[in-house]
Amino acid sequence: MRVIAGTARSMPLKTPKGMDTRPTTDRIKETLFNMLQTYVPDSVFVDVCSGSGGIGIEALSRGARCAYFIDSDSSCINCISENLRFTKLDGKATVIKREACSGLNMIREERADVIFADPPYQAGLEPGILDTLSHMPYVTEDTVVIIEAELDKNMGFAADFGFDIIKEKCYKTNKHVWLRKSL
Repeated sequence: MRVIAGTARSMPLKTPKGMDTRPTTDRIKETLFNMLQTYVPDSVFVDVCSGSGGIGIEALSRGARCAYFIDSDSSCINCISENLRFTKLDGKATVIKREACSGLNMIREERADVIFADPPYQAGLEPGILDTLSHMPYVTEDTVVIIEAELDKNMGFAADFGFDIIKEKCYKTNKHVWLRKSL
């Protein structure tokens, strides 16, 4: 795994040991950031269930003003911190060791531009994450929320929390569901 573009381009990233995380492949990450290219520069980026931190680090490398990394696993937090130091992007990062929803409650920004969540598949965290985000003042109708999920995950419940699905990008084994707060 590596940083695809920007100031930390081609730098290798560590991943947590074990099978508890699923780092987003370079190819999927590149596709995601090609779609996000107009949103990232000077953005506030939030990486929920961060794992190695690869998504948030990619955002920082591509010009995000700051990034928040939320994960509850100590080995992931250590890995994120090491990757941030190695890429020299730690000065723009806040690492939060908390469960997803309580970590989202700790963000004190006027506005978040992009929120990317990659919760463990089958853990059922998506409704709680969307419920929490629906109450956060930093989530506006301009905030892009992206949830990485397994291909067969029905995200129709997003409407119950005031979010509209604006697009889905499907890959071989998973998908990115793009959401915005309903007007």
